[in-house]
Amino acid sequence: MTTPGGRIEVTGLLDLLSMPTQGEVYDLDPGRWPGMPIWAGHPPFQVMTYRSPHGIRVDGDQEWLSPEVNQANIGLVSELMIATNHSGSHVDALGHICSGAGDEWYGGASAATDLGDFGVRKGDAASIKPFITRGVHVDIPAYLGVSQLDAHHPITLAEFTGALESQGTEIHENDVVIVRTGNMSGWPHSDRLAQSAGAGITNEIAEYCVDRRVRAVGTDTEACEVMPSVVEGNPHPVHETLLVKNAIHILENIYLEDLAEDRIFEFLFFGLPLKIQGATGSMIRPIAIV
Repeated sequence: MTTPGGRIEVTGLLDLLSMPTQGEVYDLDPGRWPGMPIWAGHPPFQVMTYRSPHGIRVDGDQEWLSPEVNQANIGLVSELMIATNHSGSHVDALGHICSGAGDEWYGGASAATDLGDFGVRKGDAASIKPFITRGVHVDIPAYLGVSQLDAHHPITLAEFTGALESQGTEIHENDVVIVRTGNMSGWPHSDRLAQSAGAGITNEIAEYCVDRRVRAVGTDTEACEVMPSVVEGNPHPVHETLLVKNAIHILENIYLEDLAEDRIFEFLFFGLPLKIQGATGSMIRPIAIV
């Protein structure tokens, strides 16, 4: 069982809270709804009405709402949500990706010993600490002088470091690094999303971020890394490098268009994962404060 509450240690919290100077908040969440775009390997997002005022009156199973005691005619609506936690803006838990003959993930866990009928028992969403840290937005299309990257564009380390230099930004320990491809400029229209689908970072960028001991790496795409992979024999090298080998979380579907328009490259980043036991990721509501 997950433990309730608790104090959370955040390195340099007071310094982080002093980062914003403009008092502006940017919402980095593209939203969720039935029929929304989602990676083909995940189930579709669905919200359905579960109880309704009329249904409750017809079924008569809620005594506290019976006509005898409910002269005010109070009703209620509740819903059933069926979804993967990898819907919309989300963070990958360490147990999301495994590799090797033993289907292993970070910390020596494996599908044989740590995957039950109710999810992963190690490295689940409940183990992800809240993100309260410095955020860095790396705008690759702006650096290349285009509105968005072409589909399946592999972002090279030279493009990544060139964008950082042109923006005048550096990556520090514990940062959340979020790379823009421009994919979200077409959200949620499938034909426009297809124009930059599969663009993403390469493993050299993941290793660069590992060397700088960042907290998380993310993009405005569904997969973070370039698809298909440019590493022979490994369809997901970035996920393996970050999650499996180095316990660095991955953020996906982060909306960066407003930051790009206003040329915001550094900010205080908040992202609060849900403490869901067994889940391989969590939906989040990320925000940037400047």
